[in-house]
Amino acid sequence: MIPPRLIFKAGGMKILDQRLLPDSIKFITVRNAAGTAKATKDMALRGAPLIGCAAAFGFALEMRRLKPGSAAELIKTAKRTADLLKAARPTAVALFYAADRMLNMAVTFAAKHPGKFSANTLKQLLAQADKEARLVTKEDEDACEAMGEYGARLLPKNCVIMTHCNAGALATMGIGTAVGVITAAHKKCKIKHAYSCETRPYLQGARLTIWELMREGVPSELLTDNMAAHIIKTCGVNAIVVGADRIASNGDTANKIGTYGLAVIAKHHKVPFYVAAPTPTIDMAARDGGDIVIEERSTEEVTFVKGNRIAPKGVRVRHPAFDVTPAALITALITEKGVISPVTRASIKQNLAK
Repeated sequence: MIPPRLIFKAGGMKILDQRLLPDSIKFITVRNAAGTAKATKDMALRGAPLIGCAAAFGFALEMRRLKPGSAAELIKTAKRTADLLKAARPTAVALFYAADRMLNMAVTFAAKHPGKFSANTLKQLLAQADKEARLVTKEDEDACEAMGEYGARLLPKNCVIMTHCNAGALATMGIGTAVGVITAAHKKCKIKHAYSCETRPYLQGARLTIWELMREGVPSELLTDNMAAHIIKTCGVNAIVVGADRIASNGDTANKIGTYGLAVIAKHHKVPFYVAAPTPTIDMAARDGGDIVIEERSTEEVTFVKGNRIAPKGVRVRHPAFDVTPAALITALITEKGVISPVTRASIKQNLAK
C-alpha cells in the first residue's frame, strides 16, 4: 500500500515528504497557506492533482487565522491566500483550479454575510471551507478510479507499457492517473510488463513510479530516459501512458520534461500514446500549448543528485521542468468522463459537456 499523502486536521496538515522517498517515509506539518506553498515549491509536495488537493486544505487552514471582522477583510485575505498558493508552481493547472474554487467559496460566503463577522459566522465559514476542501479530494479519488477503468479498457492483453515521471497514487489522493491506469489494468491481468523512465533531473520515475509499481506487484523495470527509444523498438512496447500538468483547449499537453520526446518516438514506432488526466487539468482559457507557462527550476537540481555534484562548478544550466506535447501526437486523452479521441478542441468540449 502507498502511504497517505496528506493528513488534514483542524490544527494542521501532515504532508508526506516525497523528497525522501523511497529511502524513508516521513511527514512534515504545515499550519497555513504559506507552509503549503513552500512544501509545493520545494517539491516535498508534488503531483498536479495532489498539489490541488493540498492547496484546498492549505486555504482552509489559512481561514483559521481569521478573526471576527468584516466581509471585506475576508475577501482580501481569501484573494491573497489564493494568489500565494498559485504562485508556488506556475504550470500545474490543478493548483489554480483548487485555489480559485476555494476563493469563490469564500467570496460567495462573504456575499451572503455582509457587514461584520461574528465568531459564530466565522465558525460557519471554517466548516464550509473544510467541507469544500474534502470535496475537492473526494472528486480526485473518484476521478482516479474512473480513469483507471477507462484506461484499462484501451490496453490489449499482455500489454507492454511505458510511463514517464510519476503520475501514480503519490501524485494524487487516489490510485493515480497514468500509473493508476497501469495498476488498474494489472488487476485485470492485462499487463505483461511495465517500464518506468527515470525522469531526470528529479528522478520521479526512479524514486517514485517504480517504487509504486513494485509495491503493487506489477512486473516492471526501470530505465534511464535515453534508453526509451531502444526499448520501444526492441521490447514490444505497445502502449505509452503519461499524466499531465496542464492541457490546452486544443489538446496540447504540458507534462514533465521528456514527455514530448517520448511522444515523437511513439509516433515513429506507431505506438499509442495516451495522456491520463482529470478534467480540471484542461485549461480552456489556453488556446494552445504556446499559452502554457513552462516553469524553470533550480540549476542545482540538474548539477547535484542527492547532494553530490555531478557537473563542473560554474557550469551554465537550463532546467525547464516541463515540455508541451502537440495534440497531433496524442492518441487519446483519458479523463474521468471518458476517452477523448481524436484529440481536438471539438472533442474536448464534447467531453467536458458530459
